[in-house]
Amino acid sequence: MGKEFVKEITAMDEDFAQWYTDVVKKADLVDYSSVRGSMIIRPYGYALWENIKAELDNRIKKTGHENVYMPLFIPESLLQKEKDHIEGFAPEVAWVTHGGDEELAERLCVRPTSEVLFGEHYKNIIHSYRDLPKLYNQWANVVRWEKTTRPFLRTLEFLWQEGHTCHATDEEAHEETVQMLEVYAEVCENILAIPVLKGKKTEKEKFAGAKYTYTIESLMHDGKALQSGTSHHLGDGFAKAFGIQFTDKDGKLRHVQQTSWGFTTRIIGAMIMVHGDDRGLVIPPKAAPTQVMIVPIAQHKEGVLDYAYQLKETLSNIARVGIDASDKKPGWKFNEYEMKGVPLRLEVGPKDIEKGQVILARRDTGEKIIVSNENLEASIQEMLTDIQTSLFEKAKQHRENKTYEAYNYEELKQTFKEKTGFVKAMWCGDQACEDQIKEDTSATSRCMPFAEDAISSECVCCGKEANSLVYWAKAY
Repeated sequence: MGKEFVKEITAMDEDFAQWYTDVVKKADLVDYSSVRGSMIIRPYGYALWENIKAELDNRIKKTGHENVYMPLFIPESLLQKEKDHIEGFAPEVAWVTHGGDEELAERLCVRPTSEVLFGEHYKNIIHSYRDLPKLYNQWANVVRWEKTTRPFLRTLEFLWQEGHTCHATDEEAHEETVQMLEVYAEVCENILAIPVLKGKKTEKEKFAGAKYTYTIESLMHDGKALQSGTSHHLGDGFAKAFGIQFTDKDGKLRHVQQTSWGFTTRIIGAMIMVHGDDRGLVIPPKAAPTQVMIVPIAQHKEGVLDYAYQLKETLSNIARVGIDASDKKPGWKFNEYEMKGVPLRLEVGPKDIEKGQVILARRDTGEKIIVSNENLEASIQEMLTDIQTSLFEKAKQHRENKTYEAYNYEELKQTFKEKTGFVKAMWCGDQACEDQIKEDTSATSRCMPFAEDAISSECVCCGKEANSLVYWAKAY
């Protein structure tokens, strides 16, 4: 039964892209819609997003931000106000040209992001230094007309939060940019067990219209990188375009300094590709919709189901607990919840009830442990904590094993030809070298890390004096 069941999922090392597609479908995370590149997020997938959203929303509010909601449609004239911004998004914009039977006098853009909407609003509500800072966040959907799509990773429509803030000084905006990147990193590492690199994007890779962009980058099982969250210092470019000004304490009129930052449903794709295996999903306990799934054994026998439901009620005080009391065979249920990545499976049958014990099976290791009833709650809490920690450490070790260094151009090209992962190499800051590396290796600059020293003094591409250490990788 088990082998036949797993045959439905392509082996990771055979075809990673197909493995990913198999998992998101077989684990009931998504279904395809009739619109190309759009996905239906099914209850299990949405429950996962709700858990991530709740964790992040709590942290956003703790840092003093308020949730708001902006319109879905943006007039073309409004979008044109910030030149660099619209040029960066133009290829991905979806336009509404008709309302009912009538052609619109002005096209409406379906929001790809909401900087211009916030800019227009902030102009109307900010007048004095007493109105600052403005710390707003919205949970919303956005539309970007992508050419190549894949569930969670890149879809025409996706869910996210986008923070938009206004500050009196450049220093305050910088502190906000750093703070929110740290919030993203904390959610990735402590909730999703995904280790991240924190750093700055190059000018080429930064957000359109930003002063600079900070990013967290993670490494997938197949050695490709995934941008997992970004935080942008927008400077006063949008403020000047939209006339967002305030009177400071000295009575002088000044433009605000702004930030924006976003975290999307693509992080679910990251979690799948970082922790999954040939049997399907492996979900970190803190993010899992169901942390413990109870599977009654010989449930037709008297007292077994009653006992299993009593266990569920008791354990629900310490974990998110489910029970499968369907008439499917236990072996089918075991495979089902392994594929869905449930961290712990609890098996209990007539003999276990007699002995005052249950069997706990860990999804991450497959290990089965007999646990007495008196130690059950403590054991479950301990195991869930250990699974969470183990998944993070395993992913971190994987990243370290797939991180290389290159000191000259031939070494860089050879590394990308033979291996997958991050390559650390120095860069002179010239975009021509950045473009050359991409052309020759298909790798892009992922970030210039905050916390690491130079590995040499010469640019890996041109040999001239280097000013930045860069992590390069092929990416999703």
